[in-house]
Amino acid sequence: MALAEGTLAPRIETVDQNNKRVALDFRGVTVLYFYPKDDTPGCTTEACSFRDDLSEFVRRGVKVYGVSTDDAESHKKFAQKFGLNFALLADPEKKISQAYGVLSERGYAQRVTFIIKDGVIVRVFPKVSPDGHSREVLQALETI
Repeated sequence: MALAEGTLAPRIETVDQNNKRVALDFRGVTVLYFYPKDDTPGCTTEACSFRDDLSEFVRRGVKVYGVSTDDAESHKKFAQKFGLNFALLADPEKKISQAYGVLSERGYAQRVTFIIKDGVIVRVFPKVSPDGHSREVLQALETI
């Protein structure tokens, strides 16, 4: 079960699609969205919507990260193929997905999004529809 609102966000240390080390301490506002698999229809729709709306997130000072159990090389191909302009965090050992309570029985991340403000989870989207989800998150940010 996904972590609840009001919970401290577990720290994340991993690599992104460029194999660059990433350590998130969650200062400010961060959108952390988990998705099952690179380059699949729903995951592509969701990623491209965040890509297309990224300027709105940046304008609001919000950082966006995608996380799946794929490795950095898979993320790199996915990001290049679709021109993704935000970091995709690799979780091949499934530790991040487990820490956030989104690891499915099949071993991939469930489609769940967290809004984290100053280290605390302030909003959870447990049942995400990939189409239009980025807009849904932007709307939620207006109340945070």
